[in-house]
Amino acid sequence: MKQRLQKLISAGGIASRRTAERMIAAGRVTVNGETATVGMSADPEQDDVRVDGQPLRLPSRRRYIVLNKPRGYVTTLSDDRGRPTAAELVADAGGRLYPAGRLDMDSEGLLIFTDDGEAANALMHPSRQVDKVYTVFVRGEDIPGAIDALRAMDSLEGEPIARPKVTLIERQGDQAEIQMVIHEGKNRQIRRMCVACGLRVGRLVRIAEGPVTLGDLPVGRWRPMTADELSFLQKH
Repeated sequence: MKQRLQKLISAGGIASRRTAERMIAAGRVTVNGETATVGMSADPEQDDVRVDGQPLRLPSRRRYIVLNKPRGYVTTLSDDRGRPTAAELVADAGGRLYPAGRLDMDSEGLLIFTDDGEAANALMHPSRQVDKVYTVFVRGEDIPGAIDALRAMDSLEGEPIARPKVTLIERQGDQAEIQMVIHEGKNRQIRRMCVACGLRVGRLVRIAEGPVTLGDLPVGRWRPMTADELSFLQKH
């Protein structure tokens, strides 16, 4: 069955759809020996699709794993500054896996890796309204006021955002543990939101995305997704 080339490239775990479109536009993709154009479709079972001269191969069995990313690791496949990467921690999971979303270097917790580009794109897209749940340890002079301000936030530095769900877990003086639920995944979003409301973030841990939870997974270790988690991911 014919599918758009950018979808096939994404499904092959080579790049996201957006990046695949740029690769096509740059003339790096061919179909049956002819340079492809953006918008073209192909049948992976009948057509010879190549990226940078290499045949496009679609994996017969997808892999989905959950990593408990430690603080100090960057969410990239490699780093030109020599910093440790989250990809190194899942190198023994088999095959080339890509992170579905990101956690900044100073944050920790749940990070999904997969070779299923379609599922990864769906999970990351804010229109899917997937709850991303974080435990955040903060300090501030007015904790109650800051929490009220967070709950009312509908924009961040001029960009519209969905109002977060914010729950106070525990407070001692100017320190508190709060839980925040957001749908977007903007760069350092929660840290920027907290700063805007007068809070300093000491520790930030993602504990869930939809029904996929961190649970008691040790820091730096990974596990395969459960059947229920896979069902949710593949529906999205």
